[in-house]
Amino acid sequence: MRVDPDSRSAQGLTTFLQFVALNVLYIVACVPVVTAGAATAALYEVALRYADEERGYLITGFLTALRRNLWRGSAVGLLFGVPIVMLGFAAAFWLALGSALGTAVGTITVLFIAYLAAALLYGLALVARYADPLGRTVRNALLLPLGEPLRTLALLLRPVATVSLLYVYPPAAVLVLTIGFSVGAYVDALVLHSVFRRRGDDPTALDPVSPFSGE
Repeated sequence: MRVDPDSRSAQGLTTFLQFVALNVLYIVACVPVVTAGAATAALYEVALRYADEERGYLITGFLTALRRNLWRGSAVGLLFGVPIVMLGFAAAFWLALGSALGTAVGTITVLFIAYLAAALLYGLALVARYADPLGRTVRNALLLPLGEPLRTLALLLRPVATVSLLYVYPPAAVLVLTIGFSVGAYVDALVLHSVFRRRGDDPTALDPVSPFSGE
């Protein structure tokens, strides 16, 4: 039996295998922990390009983006990631008290964690899309959740849904380890493209030095 490499089924299988390989590469790149930010920025870069043009080399593109965004991606990851972890411990402490005050403070802390988590995702996407100074990237990452509340909610629902699925059905970890991160980044890219296009129409929508005027 002869298989046509240009057929839709063959191309679909090739794309699927590329997303699996990309997922594995991403997990390996996150192993040192401090490079998780850079790895996520690189994953977003190839996902944004693929979602926009439906083409591109996922594997080589990821490796190139990882090298290019290593410093800025890692910096953004640490600047937002460390406070998120610290607030996570604080939220667990207050909620564990079981008092009305503890519940109130814990709930506020959880909401603040969600805000910083959204800013983290935006920050890594900004690293992937724009070659801006670190300070400007962080500032716009903090402003975007306020300027795009509905899209921010959509951006947060995807990882929340993934964690919930793993909690309810642990064997789903197999899917997460094979295609969960790469396909998840593609889903995020669809939301992020909407945000960037909206902001690109108004360069001053966030602040006078907003980068949202194109690539």
